[in-house]
Amino acid sequence: MKKFFNIFFVTLGVIFLIQILCLTYFYLADPLNLKPLFLGETPERSKVVEDNEGVNSSAVTDKHPLLNDSQESALESMGIDPANVPTEITTEQEACFETAIGKARVEEIKAGDAPTAIELFKARSCL
Repeated sequence: MKKFFNIFFVTLGVIFLIQILCLTYFYLADPLNLKPLFLGETPERSKVVEDNEGVNSSAVTDKHPLLNDSQESALESMGIDPANVPTEITTEQEACFETAIGKARVEEIKAGDAPTAIELFKARSCL
């Protein structure tokens, strides 16, 4: 029985060590880009621009001219780069959006409301 417990606890120790090593790898390498989700970090929306006099000033970068700030931040929080969203929506895409999330909701989003994660998931094939 003593040999059984010895093998049992050594096996548990090895499994625990492997888990610690895997978690350390995922924390340091961040292959799935999960750190911003856990730490609450958001991509910087402003960059420092140096003008002719050498004085630093802050300029806000607009990643998509047709989206308002809440729509851009909603897309960024879901991992979508607003710069990659098309600037012009065709009639076929709009019809696809209307069948995916409904005509009334499409009109609300056009008016400036931010899409939810479920709506983006439903309409991802339209983009």
